[in-house]
Amino acid sequence: MLSKVNYKGFIVPLIVGIALWLLTPFKPATITVAGWHMFALFLATIIACITKPLPIAGVAIIACITKPLPIAGVAIIAYVIMVGTQIVPMGSVMNGNTIVKKGALSAFADSTPWTIAMAYMIARGFVKTGLGRRIALLFVRAFGKKTLGLGYSMTFIDLIISPATPSNTARSGGVVYPIIESLAHTFGSDPKDGTERKIGSYLVYNEFQANTITSSLFMTASAPNVAAVGLAAANGVHISWFGWLAAAIVPGLIALLVVPFIIYKMYPPEIKETPNARDWAQGQLDEMGKMKNSEKVMMGIFILALVLWMLSSFIPAINATWVAFLATALLLVTGILSTKDILNENGAWNVVVWFSILIFMASQLSAAGGVIPWLQGAIKSSIGGMSPMLVMAILVLVYFYSHYFFASGTAHVVAMYAPLLLIAKSAGVPVMFAAIMLGMTGAIFQSTTHYSCGPATALFGTGYVKQSDWWKMNFVLGLFYLVLYGLVGGLWMKVIGL
Repeated sequence: MLSKVNYKGFIVPLIVGIALWLLTPFKPATITVAGWHMFALFLATIIACITKPLPIAGVAIIACITKPLPIAGVAIIAYVIMVGTQIVPMGSVMNGNTIVKKGALSAFADSTPWTIAMAYMIARGFVKTGLGRRIALLFVRAFGKKTLGLGYSMTFIDLIISPATPSNTARSGGVVYPIIESLAHTFGSDPKDGTERKIGSYLVYNEFQANTITSSLFMTASAPNVAAVGLAAANGVHISWFGWLAAAIVPGLIALLVVPFIIYKMYPPEIKETPNARDWAQGQLDEMGKMKNSEKVMMGIFILALVLWMLSSFIPAINATWVAFLATALLLVTGILSTKDILNENGAWNVVVWFSILIFMASQLSAAGGVIPWLQGAIKSSIGGMSPMLVMAILVLVYFYSHYFFASGTAHVVAMYAPLLLIAKSAGVPVMFAAIMLGMTGAIFQSTTHYSCGPATALFGTGYVKQSDWWKMNFVLGLFYLVLYGLVGGLWMKVIGL
């Protein structure tokens, strides 16, 4: 049986790619033919990632293996051509021991996608050992006397496991939501019989916002974050793991402390007291028994990874990607994960395929013929005289609210992050400030719609929160995040020298 393909999704990327390719004779004089062709291929591919004729990895694979064709042949497959054309050779071109031109296969040598892939493995260890569930139950037992306390419990659960869970969908849907669902049913709250507002609606919506906040806190807490870091690096801006955390910690912690209470007042649950929650959590813990050796080992590896990730920001000899590989190797050596577990982690290998190729293409936009320098010059002349901070504020607003047109945080970051960073740099905004501010915006803009990201789709799909309520509250909290991260976060970044 053939897999379903969204052929309509091919139309717009194809038109854009062909149009730009055919406009080669009219390109700016400072851009080479190869550079212009790379620009056409890159833009068409980004649009294909948004229209999704295939999953992103599928688009990337097809584009990677496409052979060089004359311009006439581009009319059929231009939108899927990435690096397999005459612009970039398959293998690197060498002059003795020196690389003259990087080849297409070198795309998979970039460390960023491999870091996120190995972090996926750590997340799998949390689920497989049951450590994530145990941590969740311990928080419910400690803070579960009131519904508000349960809300904070879910928030802190998400916070604790987020540094090593780049799939925020797995974090919310695989670890936190099953606890929420069990609690909701314990208190007779189910959308099937119209009792969702008893407690379930509050807990589900609170988890979505908690997931949004924790995604902004750590570089490794969300795939769009890692995409932003990779694109920043492709443009010469290197964000460390601790550097991201240092910038995000003040607005992030404020949000974690304030947002559950805001939601509690704005969207109050009918049940305010939950004395049975502690007993329920204790019963679940009793069923799990004492902490298994596998959980203890998983905890040790997790703590080791966090410590080394922090140290990697200060000690050049410790590489963040090496830390992720070390943690995965330890999971294998200790038997926490099997080779089969590694091979079956589809999300990790999906990231390696598509993101490696897109980062390579982004880096080639400059190396292949001056596209980036030309854009810098054009932008700088158009915003001359405008305050750098005003430019930055406009960029953040555009970036945030344009997410209403996207159903994937990663696709949005890939499409807009690098151009907006380029504009900020040309306007005189301190480049590290711009890179991290846009990176954090790429996390909080998931607080827009019920289709904004994986967690939104998964949690909204449970039926606990009506769409109208979801959009209304998201609009209010979106304004809160913009003020908190833009003003408070901006001032904090100024204090720490960014």
